[in-house]
Parts: sequence; C-alpha cells; structure tokens
Amino acid sequence: MEQNLFVYNTLTRKKEEFKPLNPPHVGMYVCGPTVYSDVHLGNCRTYISFDLIFRYLTQIGYKVRYVRNITDAGHLEGDAGDQGEDKISKKAKLAQLEPMEIVQKYTVGFRDVLHTFNTLPPSIEPTATGHIIEQIELIKIMLDRGYAYEVDGSVYFDVEKYNANHDYGVLNGRNLEDLLNNTRTLGGQEEKHGKLDFALWIKAKPEHLMKWPSPWGVGFPGWHLECSAMSHKYLGEQFDIHGGGIDLVPTHHTNEIAQNFACCEKNPANYWIHTNMLTVNGQKMSKSLGNSFLPHELFSGEHSILDRGYSPMTVRFFILQAHYRSTLDFGNEAMEASDKGFKRLMNAVSLLDTLKASATTDVDVAPLKQRCYDAMNDDFNSPVLIAELFEATRIINSVHDGKMKIDTANLEILKNIIKTFVFDVLGLKNEQAADDDLPKVLNLVVNLRNEAKKNQDYATSDKIRDGLQKIGIQLKDSKEGTNWSKI
Repeated sequence: MEQNLFVYNTLTRKKEEFKPLNPPHVGMYVCGPTVYSDVHLGNCRTYISFDLIFRYLTQIGYKVRYVRNITDAGHLEGDAGDQGEDKISKKAKLAQLEPMEIVQKYTVGFRDVLHTFNTLPPSIEPTATGHIIEQIELIKIMLDRGYAYEVDGSVYFDVEKYNANHDYGVLNGRNLEDLLNNTRTLGGQEEKHGKLDFALWIKAKPEHLMKWPSPWGVGFPGWHLECSAMSHKYLGEQFDIHGGGIDLVPTHHTNEIAQNFACCEKNPANYWIHTNMLTVNGQKMSKSLGNSFLPHELFSGEHSILDRGYSPMTVRFFILQAHYRSTLDFGNEAMEASDKGFKRLMNAVSLLDTLKASATTDVDVAPLKQRCYDAMNDDFNSPVLIAELFEATRIINSVHDGKMKIDTANLEILKNIIKTFVFDVLGLKNEQAADDDLPKVLNLVVNLRNEAKKNQDYATSDKIRDGLQKIGIQLKDSKEGTNWSKI
C-alpha cells in the first residue's frame, strides 16, 4: 500500500513530505559514536530512534543505504575547540594502551549494546581513520575555492568568507553576528582569521599519538571534516537524510553543511532529523549529578538511582513510547509503567496464535492497520503507534476471552499488524518466548539455594534470593518447596 510519509526537517523547521532523490533508493547518514568510553543511554536513544526510522523506511518499500560512522580520531576535548587532546589518545595514555586498542574495545562494546537492544546493523560502518585520504582531498578543494587557509601546518575553514555567499547559520537559525557575539575565545585563536573558524587539519605536536602525513605536514583531521568525507564517499554530494542527536546541530552539523557547500555548492542532505535529550527525574544526565548510568547498569539494577533492573526490550519499549523529538525523562515510575505495558503487549502477542476464527466477526481491523501506518507516516510517531497496538491488544484479549468474535480475514490482518509493527517496525522481541532455557537455569539456582539453606548457609541463600529479586525474579518458599515467578 502506498504511504505518504511526512518528516520534521530541522533545516526548514517544519514537517515535509518525504521525497527521496532517487526512489526507491534512500541514503541516510547518522553520526556515530566517538569510541573512547562506554556508550551511555542517551546515545542509545539516538541509535534506537534511527533504527526505528531505518526499519520503517524499509517496511514501506525503500532500499535504504544506512551509513553510521565510527569516530576513532580527531574528536578533541571540548567538542567545538581545535585545541586540547584527542579523546581517544588521552584514554590510551591513561590506560597505557595503543589508541587502536581503546578504539577496538569500545567499538565492540558499542555494537554489543546495540545488538542487545535489537537494533539492525547499518549498511556501512566506516571509520574516520580509514578515510584520511578522502579528508585530505576535500581540504584541497576548499583551499582551491578560497574557503580554507593554511597556517603553520594547520588548515582552517574561513567562516566569515563563506558566510559572504552562504548562510552559515541555516541549520541552527542564528545569524553570524549573534554567533560571533556568543562565541567564547578558544585556544589557538591567534592562528585563525576569525573567531568562528574551525580546523580542517590540525598540526600534530610531537607527543600526539594519532597523526598522518599530509601536504601541510604531519597532523590529524578535524572532527567535522570526517563525517563530510564519509557521507560524501558513500552517499554522494547530496543524499536524503542526515541524522544525529540535537546536541550536534549548533556546531558539528552546521559545519558539515558549510564544508559541503564549500566543496560542491550543495547542502549534503535534504532532510535533517534530530533526536532530543534524555533526562533523569527532570535533570540533564551527567556524571557530576550522579544520575548518569550505563545500559548494563540499567539491566542489572546496580546503580543508586535504580529501584531494580529492567530487560533490554523493556528499555527499548520505554524509549519508543516517547516521540524521538521529545525530551524523554527517565525515572523508576516511568520504567515500571513501561515494564507493565510491554508485558501486557507481549502477553497478548503470545495469545494471538491460540485464537480461533469464527464464521462472523464483531470487529473490522483494517482501519486499525491503516491508523498504524498513519502514525508512522506522521514523522515516525511511535507513541501513537503504540497506542494503536494497545487497541490490537484489547481485541486479542477480548477474542481470547470469548467476548468478541473475529473471522479468518480479520484474524489474518490482526496477525499482520502484530508482525509488521511490533516486530518489524518497533523492533521488539518477546523475551518470554526467547527464555526457553530459563526454567532449567532457575531450577538449578533454586536447588543450589536449597542446598545452602540445608547447610545453614543463610548468607548465601539470602544473596541468591536478593540477587534474583534485583533482576526481576521472585522466589516464594512454601511447604511444597520453592517456586519462582517474574515480577
């Protein structure tokens, strides 16, 4: 069925009908992680949101080339500045490891976490260090066109010269004068022609670990240049969607647009899509506030602000219950509500194959199916989609309880709704169905606890009980023995 999809474009600040440059092909670039530490839940929200977008575009018939990079060099401390230490090099020195050991460790960790959240891998996952040649070639073009200049082995982008012919603040909606007045003085400013100029290539100090030869001397690329080079190589001078977190709008994505215009007089992407922030009990997530936690801490519940642990699919469901452009506030009450909602949905899904079709029907589910598409066609509105899926849940439960009849045709549509939107689009998995070996494992644990009690090792017995409680398994002792159940 043909679908008219509308997406909110940060560039124009309005919803627009999605019209790919070369249908049915779609090019989508999403800024990936800087792999110097474990990926946090706010990052995961961004990648789960773009997984939803990738899945839905594929569902409605597009052939998507999804490019998500790995930043493994050139990202300096302070993000916007051109001075300071490379984040990966700094971590490598502290750990007394090679930078590529740090890169490997956290790249593997990043992929493992996203796999746990059931995100699909991108079509291409290029690295910054694998595209040094492409970055050097783009710098040459910008120098030739007069938008860049070299100073003592470093190359800078000339923002004011660029702005004379282009709108530098087109993405963030701010004019150059405002940007200049609100820019703090950064290190290395004396080399630059203007306060807003940013580095395309940075001369490496002797102690800098990650450096490469270039026409301007030994150095390393600027962070903003890397994404321009990789998106340009794999998606062309102009493609359909560029995405990332909203924090990338003011500087990183603004500079990507400037670089692309400077090279080929085109905005790299027609649609700019940005995810909003994750907050914790109304506050920004930060280490200094003690409210920052990693996905594995959320799964285990081993953090001071968590009442207990939650499964990966409960967390994914929680994230998708908010629209990707809305601020998502994490709290124990919100997680408990999501856990109940997710289990309610999965319980209904489990009943679906047990339903028997009748000769007559009390329900027409075709309009429900279209409303599911309508929700996703309205800027990938997952919370509205989930509300429609709870209507499907109500129907499933009513048919199962004998309160409603459904014929074969409508039952097939209902099954298609669940497969399409619960599994294929939202990317949820029925964890209960996946836990076929769980009873065997828990029976073994219960027997070990019983042995500990028999030996009067009550400390171990209590530790097992409390540990299972934290991960959502409750033990109940009775005269007949010990039973377990999911909380």
